Amino acid sequence: MTSRFFTQAALALMSLSIGSAAAGAPAAAGDPYLWLEDVAGERALDWVKARNADAEHAITSLPGYETLHRRMLAVFDATDRIPAVTRHGAWLYNLWQDPLNPRGLLRRTTLARYREADPPWETVLDLDALGAAEHENWVLKGTECLPPTQRRCLLSLSRGGADAAVVREFDVDAKRFVVGNGFTLPEAKSQVAWIDADTIYVLTDTGPGSLTESGYPRQVRRWKRGTPLTDAPVVFEVGRADIGAGIAVDRTAGRPRVIAEREVSTRRTQRFLLRGDTFVPIALPDSVDLGFAGDKLLVKPREPLALGSTTYGPGTLLALDAAAFLEDGAVRAHVLFEPTPSRALDGWTLTRSRIVGHVLDNVSSRLVEWKRDDPAFAQRDIRTPSAGTIGLRSLYDPVLDGAAVDLGESLLMQYVGFTQPDTLSLLDATTGRITPMKARKPLFDATGTHVEQRFATSKDGTKIPYFIVFPKGADPAHGDGKLPTLLYGYGGFEVSVQPFYPNSFGAGWIERGGAFVLANIRGGGEFGPAWHDAAIREHRQRSYDDFIAVAEDLIARRVTSPAHLGIQGGSNGGLLVGAVMVQRPELFGAVIVEQPLLDMKRYSKLLAGASWMGEYGDPDIPEQWAWISRYSPYQNVQAGKHYPPVFFTTSTRDDRVHPGHARKMAARMLAFGDDVLIYENIEGGHAGAADNEQRARIAAMRLAWAWSKLARPD
Repeated sequence: MTSRFFTQAALALMSLSIGSAAAGAPAAAGDPYLWLEDVAGERALDWVKARNADAEHAITSLPGYETLHRRMLAVFDATDRIPAVTRHGAWLYNLWQDPLNPRGLLRRTTLARYREADPPWETVLDLDALGAAEHENWVLKGTECLPPTQRRCLLSLSRGGADAAVVREFDVDAKRFVVGNGFTLPEAKSQVAWIDADTIYVLTDTGPGSLTESGYPRQVRRWKRGTPLTDAPVVFEVGRADIGAGIAVDRTAGRPRVIAEREVSTRRTQRFLLRGDTFVPIALPDSVDLGFAGDKLLVKPREPLALGSTTYGPGTLLALDAAAFLEDGAVRAHVLFEPTPSRALDGWTLTRSRIVGHVLDNVSSRLVEWKRDDPAFAQRDIRTPSAGTIGLRSLYDPVLDGAAVDLGESLLMQYVGFTQPDTLSLLDATTGRITPMKARKPLFDATGTHVEQRFATSKDGTKIPYFIVFPKGADPAHGDGKLPTLLYGYGGFEVSVQPFYPNSFGAGWIERGGAFVLANIRGGGEFGPAWHDAAIREHRQRSYDDFIAVAEDLIARRVTSPAHLGIQGGSNGGLLVGAVMVQRPELFGAVIVEQPLLDMKRYSKLLAGASWMGEYGDPDIPEQWAWISRYSPYQNVQAGKHYPPVFFTTSTRDDRVHPGHARKMAARMLAFGDDVLIYENIEGGHAGAADNEQRARIAAMRLAWAWSKLARPD
């Protein structure tokens, strides 16, 4: 289980009453804006509506805004988008959104048809029609399908894109929900996993005592069809101080293995294997990532790991004989991958006979593979494009493998670069052969653009890489300091920020003559666990020092200057740009803060905030608040200090990072007389938007506002 903080990788788990204030939160001494934490309170929403009107008036009246908005909508609705697919049984499924289907069509096709230029799709569920019929603004958040045929699926449906979702059983062949005795769960941040056709594991809110202090389910129940959920026995449970419980069913060995998880803190998870009716601890530290590959147990430590007489370094990938280790404690580890100062393993995926590793080499993707039955585990490089980012999705199904539909050695490989639109190929893991399948047309004119990777020197001497995309006409070697530049960063939770094709940035910024910069600061995972651990808790300031160093390097090299340099970040990245804005306001001409944390005194009391104390620390412990208080933006912003213009965005339906962070910071800065706008989308959850029109509107607002601030003449 990974951290439940970030991005699109984290799926819904915790329940929220959107009409309530922060649960049981006492008034914070000296905080006049605590009332803005009442998510849907009348006074708070009146304030939101007024601020939204201010932002819309200020931005939509800018010259060229309407043209930019139309351009953004064309980008998000482009018909040549490569449909992202997931295999369920013999089918590839896709959720497709366009102007006629803003919430999307859940549809399917076969691999053979998917390879066609314009494949035929069979609609399985129309989300817009469902929402209209039920008077709900449904957003599909996830599916869990029953092997082997995967005809029955548990769909997670969110109101407006929040993490909290209802779960309903759906028959994909009959194209209808299972009524009467179908599995259903009310709105909560639930997790479900099939055991058999009539039994599931379920983690959800079942009333008092069923959630952790972070608000996530702490109990795993075994639920039999047709029986009350409250009668379902609890088969695994974690403590209230833990982040939450989890469950996974591994089917790669021919028989299911059931693994329960106790998420202790950020990036620390203890695993338990079901033996008979009992979950038995797996004898590995909670600081390792692990997974099964048939008869192998794959282990990647985040800290030095002693196995037998050997100690393995962080970021190493090991293969153990699963049965020998789990049943007898026998240790014979094979080293598959060892990191270097410039190379780190970012993850792995499986085919029937191979383990395919995704390696970052100075933040560019490489692929390597190992045969699962090779006693020596010889490593083979797979020849792929360089200087970009590769995404892999295995088509291997361990239950169906060898049947009529056998895709066991196939992977879908997506490749992108800053000036390279998405391409999709079919990768045969046995031969390394890459067969092109689909390619997108460019969404912006990249003629004359130039991409470089550079390194800045942080305060403690660490070299910090960053990518810069120069627009047409810019001179990378001899700048005049007037280039409008947006600097983006994240730096948290061991998330690797890699090169991507900048759809909206390209069409709305680079093509217009602006430069885009992506910083790979510490706190992320670009160089393995040590890169992350160097900037957590009491060392958090290093992330901010790294980001400041990149900004200073851009200015020193005369790429840009403070009047023309903007910064942007979302979620943990919103905390990043909020902190550096407060610390070094003279460096920046504009700041875009998306779905941010900002009040670090109260973050652990708001929604899922308590689950991130392993990353930031506990503000209620005086010695930990001592280091948090030095950078917390809400506590450090001051009256009478000149800050750059700021544009905050958030969502009322964000039930992961509380919208009160952005609301309160904006209110405080407005009271100080600072140049501040805030726009709160009602829908969207932590992603900020629920459909393409919302995505286009918010992207256009951010880019139009930033251009108006950074492209002005000196």
